[in-house]
Amino acid sequence: MLDTAIPARPDLSEKRLFRAFSYIGGKWCAAASGETINVTDPATGDLVGEVASLSAGESRGAVDAAQAAFGAWAGLLPQERSVILRRWFDLMLAHREDLARIMVAEQGKPLSEARGEIDYGAAFVEFYAEESKRPNIEGVTSHLPDAEVELWREPVGVAALITPWNFPCAMLTRKAGAALAAGCTVVCHPSAETPFSALALAELAERAGIPAGVFNVVTGHAPVIVEPWTKDARVRALSFTGSTEIGRLLYRQSADTVKRLVMELGGHAPVIVFKGADMDNAVAETMKAKWATSGQDCLGANRIYVERPVYEEFCARFVEATQKLTIGPGMEDCDLGPLMNEKAVAKQEEHVADALAKGAQLACGGKRHALGPLFYEATVLVDVPEDAKILHEETFGPVAAILPFDTEEEVIEKANASEYGLVAYIHTQDPRRIYRLSRALQFGMVAVNRTKVTGAPIPFGGMKQSGLGREGSRLGMEEFTEIKYVCRDWA
Repeated sequence: MLDTAIPARPDLSEKRLFRAFSYIGGKWCAAASGETINVTDPATGDLVGEVASLSAGESRGAVDAAQAAFGAWAGLLPQERSVILRRWFDLMLAHREDLARIMVAEQGKPLSEARGEIDYGAAFVEFYAEESKRPNIEGVTSHLPDAEVELWREPVGVAALITPWNFPCAMLTRKAGAALAAGCTVVCHPSAETPFSALALAELAERAGIPAGVFNVVTGHAPVIVEPWTKDARVRALSFTGSTEIGRLLYRQSADTVKRLVMELGGHAPVIVFKGADMDNAVAETMKAKWATSGQDCLGANRIYVERPVYEEFCARFVEATQKLTIGPGMEDCDLGPLMNEKAVAKQEEHVADALAKGAQLACGGKRHALGPLFYEATVLVDVPEDAKILHEETFGPVAAILPFDTEEEVIEKANASEYGLVAYIHTQDPRRIYRLSRALQFGMVAVNRTKVTGAPIPFGGMKQSGLGREGSRLGMEEFTEIKYVCRDWA
């Protein structure tokens, strides 16, 4: 049974940001059953806190609240919604340090990365606060005599937002900022492993003046919370970030109610390094692409292809840089933190063992770290054979796989030989090659001679089984709108 008091967090300057209850209809709610879920620190295994584990009926109650609030929220002037969202943004920045510390406690990432995520997540709220005032619609010249044609862009209704554990702040604000700006009300389900970041955002949303029922956060076990939303016809849109496997399940469950779906699913990013590339930059940027969030990132480099003339040099320099990485608890702000759970660590072990058995060479790392059961050494595998699992499955952890290639045509074929198509990284100084590869690679995003490409103004998303739709940019808000065509005769 949850204690009704605010849990103690002596490391926070604003204790009320650490919430243990779901937030529905403007009220903080425990589960009627009294059931809770334990949230543990992946670095230490210590209990961070308990959150309410709501039932399917209580989850439907969140939709009731969102549906009841929809008319008034959608009816506000866009400028009024903008002011409220802007206040939410300001509050996020004002409490940046506390939000980052909550994130580290439940997710484990280094503190500097957590602070960066708060800035990144807040930027979506700021962007959509502005974008809410200028929904884009194309004018149409009437094709009928004596008729006037108008196109209106209207909010779809209640939107369900399901977010993952690796970016517990930014994945929620990227979705909620767009949906709220469009005039939708939302029901949100954060991962049961990292719910406190979402609940802290709900506390700040309430302070910002987001009306009761407009922004609801429902904690509990995903199958129990989410399945009622997929079956509820009042939920008109569903936005999910997570694995392709779960995305397929939600796709099937949502079919009967024909929902608008936005899905950011798995990634299997290739890095392609050509001879003639700036080697200092190629190594430095590939380090960023591989080790951010301890490799637990859908944009993380999974397959590193290096042209044979520079292969040995790249491998030597990448391994040397990797061996300098520090590993430790997130609060110590090392380069790499723990992985999220035992399943994640087991996958690293499986991929490493499989690659070595098939002929890959272990350049560094390759085992659990002495710091604790969820820490895994930064690992580099070289000369990885084509049939190794790591070249075909998303590793989602601190294991890098490097292999050589000989021709541009060969590496394009290998890079595209995946069901995933989220992001690809290219390193070359040849402008014609940049153009050819940017066209040929079957990925929703292509980064050239750099790693960081994402941000609030750009459309984030992938091709093939890496997802549907786009998040961020004006396109992200349009995912939560419908176009209404009005043909009017004044006679």
